[in-house]
Amino acid sequence: MSALRFLSSAARRAPSAISISRRGYAVAADKIKLSLVLPHQAIFTSTEVVQVNIPAATGDMGILADHVPSIEPLRPGVVEVIEATGETPKKWFASGGFTTVHPDNKLTINVVEAAPLTDFSPEAIRANLAEAEKVLAGNGSEEDKMEAEIEVEVYQALQHAVANK
Repeated sequence: MSALRFLSSAARRAPSAISISRRGYAVAADKIKLSLVLPHQAIFTSTEVVQVNIPAATGDMGILADHVPSIEPLRPGVVEVIEATGETPKKWFASGGFTTVHPDNKLTINVVEAAPLTDFSPEAIRANLAEAEKVLAGNGSEEDKMEAEIEVEVYQALQHAVANK
């Protein structure tokens, strides 16, 4: 008897011996525990939220409960926190950092600097961006130019974020 017929014959005779599992949809939890921390302050500490949107280096990401575990570097941009469905999101501008999605519905965001988006003045952003661009285009040292390049990147992201509140 061929091996295939033998297996199918055995399967018909003892269906309980062979277990066939079926994949299904994951059961989603409602909330994720967010910790958003700066070196000198904790904005959120294990606070349950519905969704967090981050400016990951690979592109913008929305994080919900049961998200796949990952570590993502952050580029300058807006961290948006939705605490409850239908509620107005809270937005902070972060200069950069790292996000860690843990397997147990925990999300940790470590940033160097962050402030509520409403704290920024479009006029001040424009002035500081112009100054940084002037330094970048000038005859300063390489160190000054590298700092100015970082400032330009951050101010451009901040200008975009404030314009799209």
